[in-house]
Amino acid sequence: MPTLTIHPTGERIYLAPGETVLEGLYKAGYAYTIGCRRGGCAICKVDVHDGAFDYNRPVADSVISDEERGDGTCLSCRAVPDSDLTIEMRDSCLRLVNPFLRQINEKARLRAEALAAGTTTKE
Repeated sequence: MPTLTIHPTGERIYLAPGETVLEGLYKAGYAYTIGCRRGGCAICKVDVHDGAFDYNRPVADSVISDEERGDGTCLSCRAVPDSDLTIEMRDSCLRLVNPFLRQINEKARLRAEALAAGTTTKE
């Protein structure tokens, strides 16, 4: 289960296998400025500080340049983590819009930590 860490707040989001960064953030109750959700508008670009990702579908060179691909820029609507990721939002502000979903993400974190420690929880 990949973990998505938001820089500089340190907020951690737990993603399901194959889930995009955008899907994981929305599932955890967060929102930010997005556009087409198809990888064509580039509004959802974020900077990856640590970790690796692939795109679940091809992304046009007109949307993300070779230079951006090399410097860790990713389209959150198409980026699927290969490992834990640390990202930083660009011009948009990540905001919690559904605290209930954040609580569910917290329970996922506890389950992941229990599995890693070799214990189980009843939640």
